[in-house]
Amino acid sequence: MHKFYRWVLSLIAVLFIGGGVATASTQTVQAATNDSTPAAIKKRGYIILGVSADYAPMEFHATVDGNDKIVGADISLAKKIAKDMGVKLQIKEMGFDALIGALKTGKVDMVISGMSDTPERRKQVDFSKPYTYEKQIMVIQKKDASKYKNIADFEGVKVGAQKQSTQEQIAKAELPDAKIVSLEKANDVIAQVQYGKINAGVMSNVVAGAYVQKNQALKIIDPKFATGKAPTVVAIAKGNSGLTSAVNKSIKDMQKQGLWSKYMDEAYTLQNQSNSFWQKYGSFFIKGAVNTLVFALLTVIAGTVLGTLLALMRRSKVWILKAIAVIYVEFIRGTPLMVQAFIVFFGTQVLGLNLSAFVAGAIAMGINSGAYVAEIIRSGLNSVPIGQTEAARSLGLSGSETTRFVVLPQAIKNIWPALGNEFVTDIKESSVLSVIGATELMFEGTTVQGASFEPFFPMMIVALIYFAMTFILSRLLGVVERRMN
Repeated sequence: MHKFYRWVLSLIAVLFIGGGVATASTQTVQAATNDSTPAAIKKRGYIILGVSADYAPMEFHATVDGNDKIVGADISLAKKIAKDMGVKLQIKEMGFDALIGALKTGKVDMVISGMSDTPERRKQVDFSKPYTYEKQIMVIQKKDASKYKNIADFEGVKVGAQKQSTQEQIAKAELPDAKIVSLEKANDVIAQVQYGKINAGVMSNVVAGAYVQKNQALKIIDPKFATGKAPTVVAIAKGNSGLTSAVNKSIKDMQKQGLWSKYMDEAYTLQNQSNSFWQKYGSFFIKGAVNTLVFALLTVIAGTVLGTLLALMRRSKVWILKAIAVIYVEFIRGTPLMVQAFIVFFGTQVLGLNLSAFVAGAIAMGINSGAYVAEIIRSGLNSVPIGQTEAARSLGLSGSETTRFVVLPQAIKNIWPALGNEFVTDIKESSVLSVIGATELMFEGTTVQGASFEPFFPMMIVALIYFAMTFILSRLLGVVERRMN
């Protein structure tokens, strides 16, 4: 038990230290990260690429030789950089708004994800020389072509852009009278334009062209932005001049050989594969569903064990144990799971633990569920009449024996419905983990959205799979509940 208490103290320290990392100076963060110099990369034998693979044809998922792979023109460039350095390429996928943080905390060595060079980003990271330029345009519904032609026509209307992207900055700077809607992914922008939730979306011409080619109801217009073409670059950790030079050398060689057009042609070929929807993407949904169930199982185990111990600590007469449990429960219940996932994913990296997105996600889910389960179990323990405890003690049972053999079994019967509901909720809450690149069902669904250019259909499949999993689990928990009674 004493080991557990020490573990809880360490975990709380990680959470608070991780939270403090968000406000630490860039120099302090950089000092704690992994070594991403060319010498270190060559020694380990691989370079780690950070990417948000929802930006076809630059980076997206495709089925190649029966396997799910991240492909695209940016990925081809990354492979060339790795080959030129004499190392292998390792890809880490996560949300676009997590990429800079991953680079600063040493999760990745470089980011190639359709990222543009901006003054704000330059304060955080270094950039390579541009490897291509993307023209900034707008996507509208074809039926609105006569209504929207230039910037002045978007006064008072909703215009979408991907969050923390160059397109979002352009929209806010050059469309001051429009209502700007910031969205997580490029395919979210297309989906909302397609279904009339927003009137237009600011996008790169390369990416928008791929969507419009697949959807005849959409149209590209050129509103003549002042920022005509934005340089697309490789992001590298601040001060890593050696890797920056190596990347620039590869880019210069690529441009000299004229390889970029070849990379784009290869991406379009993969993008336009003639396989059926299920042949292309069926495995994505299966993988996502399996991982979601694994997350839920791990969360149930961790949440139950942690929650039970926290509930017992809150009932303890030792004030320090009670205080630890109260602080833990209040902190976890008072912060969103998404924030906790970011803290575990990035905070542990700064502390020297290089956790994968899956492991970090499982830990975040476990510590989050533990706080809620603790309160459920505590209420159950409090619901057992005090006479049961007094009777057990009068028969000679110790305090721990009374809790274990008398109080806890009765409490479980009382709390089972609430506990079962928490288990069902765990399945759905795992969708939050997609922001750090944990490949659960929601993550795979948005991946299919970006790769298939179908914004609605993949989400319907995801919804049905979630419903099937939660419905079956609810029925099983109901059977257990009836047998307990």
